[in-house]
Amino acid sequence: MRFDVITLFPELFAPFLTSGVTRRAYESGLVEVKLWSPRDFADGSYRRVDDRPFGGGPGMVMMAEPLARCLETLRAERAEPAGQQAPVVLFSPIGRALDHSGVEAWSASSGAVLICGRYEGLDQRFIDTYVDQQISLGDFVLSGGEIVAMALLDAVARLQPGVLNDEGSHQFDSFNPALDGLLDCPHYTRPETWREQAVPDKLLSGNHAHIERWRREQRLALTQRHRPELVQKARIAGHLSASDEVFLADLIEDPEQDA
Repeated sequence: MRFDVITLFPELFAPFLTSGVTRRAYESGLVEVKLWSPRDFADGSYRRVDDRPFGGGPGMVMMAEPLARCLETLRAERAEPAGQQAPVVLFSPIGRALDHSGVEAWSASSGAVLICGRYEGLDQRFIDTYVDQQISLGDFVLSGGEIVAMALLDAVARLQPGVLNDEGSHQFDSFNPALDGLLDCPHYTRPETWREQAVPDKLLSGNHAHIERWRREQRLALTQRHRPELVQKARIAGHLSASDEVFLADLIEDPEQDA
């Protein structure tokens, strides 16, 4: 798959693309990332890409023409058949929040054009003409879309075969359908006792059935306490067993119990 990123700050992506386990996806070409700067397509010696907003007000607005020229050039390079062009994605507060199902869909796609806005945003005429989809990272505002682009690329890259050391490990991430969309359980490693805090006995028992039940109950407890709507979603989908429901009922009755 290929992601073309339009950004005023391509240098921000250099360490991101060469660090950590996900670099395998970029270095191997499983996920191709090309960076484009609208400044390269702006007029004048100053390569201006922004101007004051009509109607007055604070801040600056990214101009439509440099963005359009940049997009047209990269589309020509992608050489995609008519009707099969990669979607143009803008990171924006009005977009749908990125979640696990969205990441899974992008991980199975052929890629997209990602636009990282800056300042007060983009000229609306460019958005109306070219943008197919808008994505948000949450109900807060960032200085630009670069961090959101990196979040999407990282989430997509780690789902590609051969990127993680254990290819099945992502199936046990929070929100994954393999966990019925619940949050993941706590994890422990050596030493068995750290600063007078011991690893839960069931994890040391060697009884795999007991370990898996403990992990299931921990996932249920954490999700009920922090994201109860995810428990309800799993219930509606029919993913909770009778023993799950008994555990949750006891937990609600005594929220301080040790799961």
